[in-house]
Amino acid sequence: MKYSTIRRHHKALKLLRSTRAALRKVWGVLRLLSPSRMMKRMDWYIIKKFIGTYIYAIILIISIAIVFDVNENLAKFSQYNAPLKAIVLDYYVNFVPFYANLFSPLFVFIAVIFFTSKLAGNSEIIAMLASGMSFRRLMRPYMVSCVLISLVTFYLGAYVIPHGTVIRQNFETMYKNKKRNTSAENVQLQVGPGVIAYIQYYDNRRKSGYGFCLDKFENKKLVSHLSASEIQYDTISDSKFHWHITNWKERRLRGLREQITAGARKDTVIMMEPTDLVYSKGQQETFTSPELRDYISKQQSRGSGNVVQYEVEYHKRIASSFASFILTIIGASLSSRKRKGGMGLYLGLGLVLSFTYIMLQTVSSTFAINTGFPPIVAAWLPNIVFAVVAYFCYRQAPN
Repeated sequence: MKYSTIRRHHKALKLLRSTRAALRKVWGVLRLLSPSRMMKRMDWYIIKKFIGTYIYAIILIISIAIVFDVNENLAKFSQYNAPLKAIVLDYYVNFVPFYANLFSPLFVFIAVIFFTSKLAGNSEIIAMLASGMSFRRLMRPYMVSCVLISLVTFYLGAYVIPHGTVIRQNFETMYKNKKRNTSAENVQLQVGPGVIAYIQYYDNRRKSGYGFCLDKFENKKLVSHLSASEIQYDTISDSKFHWHITNWKERRLRGLREQITAGARKDTVIMMEPTDLVYSKGQQETFTSPELRDYISKQQSRGSGNVVQYEVEYHKRIASSFASFILTIIGASLSSRKRKGGMGLYLGLGLVLSFTYIMLQTVSSTFAINTGFPPIVAAWLPNIVFAVVAYFCYRQAPN
């Protein structure tokens, strides 16, 4: 055998050994990070109990809510001749995920109280703690379940449910006699640096307005004034901000000179949209989180003060996801000790704390909208208060 052939075989063997060693290291890291190594049979048992009871609580409570809602709105559905297909597909198909996601912290709390009290009543938690397991270790499967629930609820609330909310609100406007604000008067906003738009009257149903003016300033001096009797938004354009103006006249000011141009119709680009002109109740719930962030940034750059409810909604979606962890710690700490009387006391206490959390969340949001309280503080205030309660309950938990 030639020397070059032996050398190639030697290099191939050396490469094979190094590859095998690298694969062993990767396999070791994967085994270290494997859920099966961190999660034992007991952990999977608690996770299945947690998720199963959570889903059961959603189905049970939302089913009762649907029965009450049908009983309340059946007369209105009949009065406005709402078709059965629209009631089921447009209203209740979007009703269920909206309220299930809205009250997700309540369902989490009830689920934790329910199945943890049952485990404690069957002396299963006593056996776990007696085997040397700490309460901190016992909380691991609870936190894993909270991660799964929080990720799902945040994704649904931030990206999926807003699209369904649009359909549900449109149904309510047509068949539940909930009139939405579809017009605005004397609207003035900044559509660009030094560019001020004014519309005397705007009809959102027709996407048109009357008495339109557009003023442009440079160094606090008026350099251009555009007026039109009517303005129409181009709804079929491939891009945003396209408007048609009718019977327009533009004055350009250059020192002591003035240039006037006029026309019957003109297509132009103005950095505003119909959503910037008309606000209806609950409109912030129809925006996804990226749309909310862009809308807030755009309105703040224009100097608009009507963005507080949008900021509260944006921060509340994030804060609500973390509420699952806080309420789970409280629920597990309260119900993990075996006492006489069963779970009735803990279930009642859990409901009280859950409704207190929801009430505090509503009050803080309303307070921020009406008084100028910082929206981010208002959204996170319930979590801050209940985090203190969770810490106190955790310290009193059995070990």
